Amino acid sequence: MNYRARVLLLALATHSLFALGNEAVFSSAKAVVSLDYCADQYVLKLLNAERILAISPDSVRDFSYMREAARSHKKVRSVAEDVLVLSPDLVVRTYGGGPNAAHFFRRLDLPVLQIGYANSIEAIKLVIQQVADQLGVTEKGIAIVAEMDDRLAALPVREKVNETLYVTPGGVTGGPGTLVDEMIRAAGLSNFQSDSGWRSLPLEKMAYRQPEMIATAFYSLKTNYQNFWSAARHPIIRAQLGSKPSVSLDAATTACGGWFILDAIEALASMTFPQEQ
Repeated sequence: MNYRARVLLLALATHSLFALGNEAVFSSAKAVVSLDYCADQYVLKLLNAERILAISPDSVRDFSYMREAARSHKKVRSVAEDVLVLSPDLVVRTYGGGPNAAHFFRRLDLPVLQIGYANSIEAIKLVIQQVADQLGVTEKGIAIVAEMDDRLAALPVREKVNETLYVTPGGVTGGPGTLVDEMIRAAGLSNFQSDSGWRSLPLEKMAYRQPEMIATAFYSLKTNYQNFWSAARHPIIRAQLGSKPSVSLDAATTACGGWFILDAIEALASMTFPQEQ
């Protein structure tokens, strides 16, 4: 099945991941404002600099994948007054401005491109292409998705499916149904967290059974994101981090759903274990 057919089928199956419409308005926008760091990634990746009026202050934080590209752009808070004074002709958002932001801006005849949530690799591809199509840069979307497919196809085939635990600074992990779970499986590994959704680290389970590998997604030490009472600081976790094979992922690769998840998948897939050496 070709790429376009896959996109169409996935769109029909999911009833579309975000509101479509106003394609002509979106594609002609020349003064685009992004309200949050997830939306920033798409705006910075897909649009030429002259079309970007402002992006969110979080665009330069260490959990923003496109942080280096963001440094030269004007920043704006996701406060209606701050946005409107810039006179944008398009607002792009995922969550920025709160749940009523899109409705508020549309009431003022300011178009809003709402980027949808994606919890699978195929859904990420769909969102990328839909956003690219609406912004009038279809070919860029096609190229990004094609590169993702090439990188996925080039992943090494593992001889053994090793059990892996994903650890965040807040002491939570992702089970089946999360993008993290799909990322682990795409790398040829299995997920130590068997309960679905986002959960606290399974400390009781880890007390009598250990994962073969730990993947950490901590932010840089420049900012303290790890709460003192986080389960990620528990002695069980600390002991296993010191004794088990581990890989440190750039947390920005998993903070939002985007093409950059391939960086994390490749890092996981390249991990070797003593029996493989």
